[in-house]
Amino acid sequence: MNDSVYVGNAGKDAVLDRGWILGHFKGVDDPRHSEVVEIKWGVHPRGDERSKWVEGEERTALLVLVGGRFRVELPGRSVLLEEQGDYVVWGRGVDHSWFAEEDSVVLTVRWPSVPGYAAAEDGKT
Repeated sequence: MNDSVYVGNAGKDAVLDRGWILGHFKGVDDPRHSEVVEIKWGVHPRGDERSKWVEGEERTALLVLVGGRFRVELPGRSVLLEEQGDYVVWGRGVDHSWFAEEDSVVLTVRWPSVPGYAAAEDGKT
């Protein structure tokens, strides 16, 4: 067995770290440990929303709609993702929030993976 390979299921593994399946918060011996990037498999029931806006973001983010209907709120702009594959990218310093208009699954990629941001602290990105 190769210790640098991990095979899993995003839906099942996501439950362990509030959706985050790869990033600095995984153990250093875990192939999913990364100082460069973070990946989240977000499963959101209809009506789920971020409890408060993220302010002072230090990372760039890409959010891709896998299924459902999902709204991302940005300063002065609301982006509705409604077709599978719709996505939005925002850069460092861009505050954001979100709302699941329907049961939704989204894949979020953030970079870099910044120590000090723990999956348990900001699990609802």
